[in-house]
Amino acid sequence: MTLSLEKYPGEPGVYLMKNQAGQVIYVGKAKNLKKRISQYFTPGRDERPIIPFLRKEIVTIETLVVFSDKEALLVENTLIKKYQPKYNACLKDDKTFISLMINNKHPWPMIRLMRFKGKPKEKGLYFGPYTSAYAARQTFELLTKLFPLRQCSDAELVRRKRPCILYSIKKCIAPCVNLCTKEEYDRFVEGAIKFLKGQDQEVVHQLYQDMEKASEKLEFERAASILETIRGLEHVTKTRQIVAKISGKNSDVLSLYRQGDETILMQIFFREGKLTGSEHYFFSQSIQQEEEILESFIVQFYRKPENKVDEIIIPFTLPHASLIEQILQEETSHTIKILVPKKGDKKKLLQICQKNAAATFKQKKDQEELREKMLLDLAETLSLNRYPRHIECFDISSISGTDIVGACVAFIDGEREKSLTRFYKIKGIFKSDDYGALHQVLSRRLTRAKEEENFPDLIILDGGRGQLNVAIDVLKELDIASVDAISIAKEEAMHTKGLTGEKIFTIDQKEPIFLAKTSPLLFLLQKIRDEAHRSALHFHQKQRKKRTIKSTLQTIPGIGEIKYKRLLQTFGSLKRITSASPEELKKVKGITNKDLENIKKLLGTDCL
Repeated sequence: MTLSLEKYPGEPGVYLMKNQAGQVIYVGKAKNLKKRISQYFTPGRDERPIIPFLRKEIVTIETLVVFSDKEALLVENTLIKKYQPKYNACLKDDKTFISLMINNKHPWPMIRLMRFKGKPKEKGLYFGPYTSAYAARQTFELLTKLFPLRQCSDAELVRRKRPCILYSIKKCIAPCVNLCTKEEYDRFVEGAIKFLKGQDQEVVHQLYQDMEKASEKLEFERAASILETIRGLEHVTKTRQIVAKISGKNSDVLSLYRQGDETILMQIFFREGKLTGSEHYFFSQSIQQEEEILESFIVQFYRKPENKVDEIIIPFTLPHASLIEQILQEETSHTIKILVPKKGDKKKLLQICQKNAAATFKQKKDQEELREKMLLDLAETLSLNRYPRHIECFDISSISGTDIVGACVAFIDGEREKSLTRFYKIKGIFKSDDYGALHQVLSRRLTRAKEEENFPDLIILDGGRGQLNVAIDVLKELDIASVDAISIAKEEAMHTKGLTGEKIFTIDQKEPIFLAKTSPLLFLLQKIRDEAHRSALHFHQKQRKKRTIKSTLQTIPGIGEIKYKRLLQTFGSLKRITSASPEELKKVKGITNKDLENIKKLLGTDCL
């Protein structure tokens, strides 16, 4: 591009680099916009390997002048989140978190696993987030054994007349039928909270006192139950390995590992001084310096109130550290310190974090190489014309020709890309016609791909030669010659996992291809096909359920389209509507006392 530096101001601000299509491809900040922009186009001033690629794409550069460096940081962060530029390290906001929650304001609190995006809606004490759903479930299972609190809904708690099976297996002390006192129940709630905060020894000490009091009162069964809890806790505290301890604070340790234009940011969490988990973020094509990546990440991540900590430990000094601390305090109403330790335990934690970053980077690259080799083998084995980087698999689901739906799942570089999953309601077909439904789904998907000029490399169909012929017809009709297609069918025509034979049909071969039952390529194809089948079946069941609920509810006088939608949005299923209390039903906008009587009369609910 031809650049006229004279037109840019020599003041602090933010610059937006755009390509031919007008898309923002990079956002940066500067104390002096004119000097910073000129560095990109002055030979020898910026020698990062990715810069020549960036320069080739730049067509225009827009600037926003601000009053201070602090404002520039904030504006840069806002614009990165808005445009998600390809050359910035972007932290996406669509991540969900899983935490353990105790609704401590309820008379009979319970422990729940909660997955949420952004700020949780329900009030309570949250512990986490856990970066592994498996780790969260393991902790939840342990807590239910050590602290037998209720696991039933509020409505079930009120409705029970006798204890459920959890009481028999000692996973609940049955507050629903008053088999425990409020004081005894609250002891377990307090113990669970302290355990999650890492105060294990304090919990054990308190339980020993409770056991002695129960023994003095000759309540031997209760004393034995408490002793069982103590033994379980002592086993956990002895076997649980704590890598390091940071004086009981909530701390995060951050480190970077970089090769070329690919960077991994490692994040290790310490809560109440104990290691609780880790997370990593992979950025590719980012042209930002390491200091800029870290600054951008901290501002993007820790401005959210749910992510606030006491201190962030990082490996090197940031130019705008004090400004970032001010921003975080204003956003979270909490003081967050950014520390760069030179020695001691915190320095050792940085070293651990750095080792993890390097190991995770290598592991990720090794996995990418393995997937690339597998896809190359797939292309060679099946005589494909294209390297199958982008694979889409289609399946049709129906029962006796009703509620016919289709699903498309996508795999990029051998990994599922859930954002590209598509579901299709079949139009104009009212009988069992899988070929007709598949033709419609493929036509709709590939027409869209043609408009966007973004085709999959390979289409996989769940079925045999007939399904493949449908795909061939659609490709011809749309004049698409750049997409490969295959179909895969189990020899037993069953969707079960295991070492089963498969027939793979391709466009250019009359006879099917048989892969070895232990072939990694076969496992990959089965995985992709099974994901499509599972998605189609789930969508079909969802559509059937909606139709069943709608037809049932709309037979009730006074329940029309609007009230039906509100009931469905609130409760999600006919079973939940049936088991809801009058108070819960009346919270739905528009539901009257007359509606409650009709619901009771026609659905036969117990609680009304």
